[in-house]
Amino acid sequence: MKSIQALRERRAAKATEARTLIDDNAGEKWNASVSGQVDALYAEIDAIEDQIGKHQRQIEIEGDAAIQTFNPKDHDPNSPKMLFNKWLRVGDQGMTNEDWANIRNTMSTTIGSEGGYSVPSEIAGQLYEAMKAFGAMRAVADIIPTATGRPLSYPTSDGTSETGEWIAQNTTATASDPTFGTATLNVFKASSKIVAVPFELLQDSMIDVEAFVRKRLAQRIGRLGNTAFTVGTGTTQPDGVVPKATLGKTGTTGQTLTIIYDDIVDLIHSVDPAYRSSNCSFMASDSLIKVIRKLKDSANMPIWLPNRNNGIGLGVNGANDGGYTAAGDSVPFDTLLGYPIYVNNDMAVPAANAKSLIFGNLSYYKIRDAMEVQMFRFTDSAYTKLGQVAFLAWARMGGNLVDTNAVKYYAHSAT
Repeated sequence: MKSIQALRERRAAKATEARTLIDDNAGEKWNASVSGQVDALYAEIDAIEDQIGKHQRQIEIEGDAAIQTFNPKDHDPNSPKMLFNKWLRVGDQGMTNEDWANIRNTMSTTIGSEGGYSVPSEIAGQLYEAMKAFGAMRAVADIIPTATGRPLSYPTSDGTSETGEWIAQNTTATASDPTFGTATLNVFKASSKIVAVPFELLQDSMIDVEAFVRKRLAQRIGRLGNTAFTVGTGTTQPDGVVPKATLGKTGTTGQTLTIIYDDIVDLIHSVDPAYRSSNCSFMASDSLIKVIRKLKDSANMPIWLPNRNNGIGLGVNGANDGGYTAAGDSVPFDTLLGYPIYVNNDMAVPAANAKSLIFGNLSYYKIRDAMEVQMFRFTDSAYTKLGQVAFLAWARMGGNLVDTNAVKYYAHSAT
């Protein structure tokens, strides 16, 4: 852990050095020598981030190993974690009447008529929090939990072009009723796919089965959800932010794989100032961010600025996309023309007509989590023959951009 902290401190020092060079040499002071120094510092930052990413991956591997050093004596046997752990190991038949009473009385969870187990709220909360590490959408969207899965309509109204009026004395005011619409927040059923666990793991009391299963569910449902929240069609899955966003800027001919400084400026200003608040941010895939990080303005100054703080501003691998560490902790972001930029590898990579970059107030994208995560345990012969017990989780989620004026996209040119 000291090693990764040292790397983060080193990155922060290089970022501060680069930003100081940029700030102290603005305007006429900027020259090829200063530009070269900044480029060299950026190259060092890239190398440090690569090392941080490898350390982060090692921490994940060691985290898997830590699951195997679980000591049940350190936990209250009637806690939600331990009761859930027991059910995972032994199933319905191995649970006592006292266990079921504790589940009903302390955990506000249920056992479905089909044998499904509603994951305890404490563990479900950890599950949803962990999902943030597998894509950026849950980090920026507004999350709405609901007790049911019934259709939900979200009222919308575009007032960006509305204004009052000056009128003469004793003159009747003009009627101008606002136009209201609705955006639906329907929920859709998502499956974790079956997670098969060997008998040996379930029988070993020193293995934290709950942590093992929860991590797998977070990975699978988290990635599935992020893809839909980003590019979903709205048919059997949530509406994605990109399909719902409106065009902000199209690249000029020849920009099938590139983007220029002027395009980014135009994209920012395509969003009405009413939405262009401190909550605005960019989102793109790591492939496009590599291109953006090399861009410079007309004075040959870089438009991407590294943060001065410890931590990785940009998610550099699958477990850290969107500015979250593997542990779910937020980290500071690098900025693009003063706005945070989120890595989301479900965004399109640069290609002809690709919508590879979005900008706006992404909190207008609403994610709805309906009811509880339902878990099923299978012990039929198909798994018994392989020495396994299988688990399957169902989650119900929805998402929609409730105000399409709040987010705009950049599209590469066709040719």
